[in-house]
Amino acid sequence: MAGTTTTHTPTTSRTAPRGPAGTGPRGSAGARPGATVPRARTAPRALPTHTYFAERLLLVLSGQRPVHWMLGHTVGEAYEQLVQLAPTTPFGGHGTIRPVLRRCHAQPTTTGGLEAFASVATGQGVRAMAFRLEPGADRRWRCAAVELDGLHARVPPQTAHP
Repeated sequence: MAGTTTTHTPTTSRTAPRGPAGTGPRGSAGARPGATVPRARTAPRALPTHTYFAERLLLVLSGQRPVHWMLGHTVGEAYEQLVQLAPTTPFGGHGTIRPVLRRCHAQPTTTGGLEAFASVATGQGVRAMAFRLEPGADRRWRCAAVELDGLHARVPPQTAHP
């Protein structure tokens, strides 16, 4: 058609332009006119080991997860301590208020483990939690002891059978 002009209206795209990073579809330095380039997504930050364990312990001790959820993450008496503490749901939410991990810090031990302590906001105040982490032969951390603001689950000593 003679005498008619066509107008190209740029459309926005949610895809990045083709080619190496930062180049346009034909290898030019710019993107197509009107094209939008998505923001770079960053990988989620991994939690420090002691914070990861504090979150897991909080979920069990608030009744949001069952005790057996910690089976592969505990050694020694720690699992028995959780079995005794969890039914009382010491960090149980009061109504619709769920407990929240406020702070968590750790100090290395001379044996290569970590002594960790955390503060937990509950519906009626702040409570304390302490736990010990020990590295296993497989280079994975496991919880070896748990104590809640002075409440320590006493595990009876194992007696040897004759």
